[in-house]
Amino acid sequence: AALQALKRKKRYEKQLAQIDGTLSTIEFQREALENANTNTEVLKNMGFAAKAMKAAHDNMDIDKVDELMQDIAEQQELADEISTAISKPVGFGEEFDEVSLKFASVYILESFQLEETFKITVNLMPPSP
Repeated sequence: AALQALKRKKRYEKQLAQIDGTLSTIEFQREALENANTNTEVLKNMGFAAKAMKAAHDNMDIDKVDELMQDIAEQQELADEISTAISKPVGFGEEFDEVSLKFASVYILESFQLEETFKITVNLMPPSP
């Protein structure tokens, strides 16, 4: 009876190994099918995307796009020039170099000092008869 049980155990172990191998094979096949389905869906969606892009680009020509971009750049330059022209002060407040500004400020300061000195001198003089 023990010998029979040992033989049965060996047979069961062999069957278990076969079943385990079969399950592994089935599992690999299932994963391969899932990957194939995923690849099929990805490829189909890529085809839809390619058709949509082609339809979107049908009315576009690279020369037209380049021309449009040049027009936009020219209009932007024009807008910058207009903005610069509008923001410049008119008349006074024009740009001066630092030497001119320094000279003007010294001249104004000396004029004020001279005026103050003249007022003091005039006030110190005796009143005229």
